[in-house]
Amino acid sequence: MKKYSLLTIICSDRTGLISDITADLFDLGINLGDTNFAVLGEGAEFSAVLETPENLPAAEILQQIKNIECLQQAEIQLKPFAFGTLRGETGTVTHHVSFEGNDQPGLVARLTELLIDYGANIVRMDTRVLNKADKPLYIIELWVWIPSSRDDACLAALNNTAATLGMSCTAHRVV
Repeated sequence: MKKYSLLTIICSDRTGLISDITADLFDLGINLGDTNFAVLGEGAEFSAVLETPENLPAAEILQQIKNIECLQQAEIQLKPFAFGTLRGETGTVTHHVSFEGNDQPGLVARLTELLIDYGANIVRMDTRVLNKADKPLYIIELWVWIPSSRDDACLAALNNTAATLGMSCTAHRVV
C-alpha cells in the first residue's frame, strides 16, 4: 500500500538546493509526486507530495532532510497527505496568461475573480515585482484550465479587465 506525505521546506536559496533535497529523498526510496519550487525574495520554498515506502517512518525522513548541510536553519514540515494524487481535468493547464503593469491593491483578486465567471480553474500562480529602469514592474502569471467552449470569451474578458487596470495581458494555449 502506498503512503503519501506533504513535505514543505522554507530556507535560504542557493544553487543545487533542489538537487540536494531530491537526491536524499531518492536515497530513501521516496518517489516524488506533484512538486513545486519557488524563489521567494532571498529565500526559497520547496514542496512535494511524497510517495513513501510503508515501513519508512516520518521521523527518519525528517532526520535525513535535516542532515542536509544547507537546511540546518530551514523550516521543514512533513505531514500526511490525505488527498488523491492524480489531477482531474480542471487540474490540467490549458492556457498561460501573463499580466504586466503597475502594482495596485486588489489586482490579483480582480483578475482571479473574473475566472470564476467562466468556470476556469487556476492550476498555478506566480507574482513578482521587478525593477525596470528604477520603476517597479508587477507581473502576475497564471497557468489555468479554461473550458474549451469558453476560452475565447474568458481570454477577451481578462484582456479587457487588464486594460482597465492599466496592465498588459498576453495569453497562449498550452495544450
